[in-house]
Amino acid sequence: MAQGFRSSRRAAAALLGCLLLWSCAGASPAGSPASTSSTSPATTVPTTPAPAAATTTSPTTTSTTTTSTTAAAVTTTAPPAPADTKVPPDPLSGEPVSVAPVFVRALPHDPRAFTQGLVLGDGVFYESTGLYGESTVRIVDPGTGHVIRSTSLEDGFFGEGLELVGDRLIQLTWREGTAFIWDAETLAPLGAFSYEGEGWGLCAQEDRLVMSDGSSRLTFRDRTTFEPVGGVEVLRSGEPVERINELECVEDLVYANVWQTEEIVVIDPGTGRVVGQIDASSLLDRLGSTDGIDVLNGIAYDPGDESFYLTGKLWPAVFQVRLTPEVATDH
Repeated sequence: MAQGFRSSRRAAAALLGCLLLWSCAGASPAGSPASTSSTSPATTVPTTPAPAAATTTSPTTTSTTTTSTTAAAVTTTAPPAPADTKVPPDPLSGEPVSVAPVFVRALPHDPRAFTQGLVLGDGVFYESTGLYGESTVRIVDPGTGHVIRSTSLEDGFFGEGLELVGDRLIQLTWREGTAFIWDAETLAPLGAFSYEGEGWGLCAQEDRLVMSDGSSRLTFRDRTTFEPVGGVEVLRSGEPVERINELECVEDLVYANVWQTEEIVVIDPGTGRVVGQIDASSLLDRLGSTDGIDVLNGIAYDPGDESFYLTGKLWPAVFQVRLTPEVATDH
């Protein structure tokens, strides 16, 4: 496998076998990079919980409410298709592997939610929504879209990326330099961290957090203190990938939405290299109408069946998909 690509031994063996099958069939993964211009992802539920203790700043004053919001998705279900969820780099060319989302089903989503972060854990969605005066952190029933519990941020805070760390949620804010800590069950405020610069996306690996700030750089942070412990610049074919936004950590890879696009790039955080690229624009066709919606901006991973849940700002649906590397064939 290409240098710097790290995954579990089982996943790596499966992917290498997949690549060998393509080679034997006279085909090779498509390597042409997709268009990019934007950012925020992805987020995943950490498999090894660690406490995220509050340290520096005071918690915001919040009010907790319970609301019931159900939005009807435009499309329903399709038969699940077998797929390789882990995206391998092309060991022959070093170029990113192109990946197409395979639609599984659509779930209802609050069309008023300006989604900034999405996490799947404990059988529910945890969601961060943005905009000044409208930002929330909420717990959502995936099957119905019903908002089980929601806590509002003060008007001066713009909610951004979200991650579940142990029994706590960490929620970034855009330009306020504050990461709020919430109890994952009650959404009670537990404190806050301070940081420099903008906050866009957040996800958790076993030994660290990964954060984006809208640039081409990822910052690594301590899971307990939130202090920076390193970072890496994200490059595709040697060029920086700007406006990295929502993040989702899946094993040793980071899935990142590129802001103002329907593209997700798959990053090896050890090297910063983009090893995969996902064009999710086909999901727009399933919305029926794109009037009033904003861009893709929510990525959640289910390790149980290795599927992904994708949504966007003001989207009326969350789409469950599987990811299959595209194969280039001669016609």
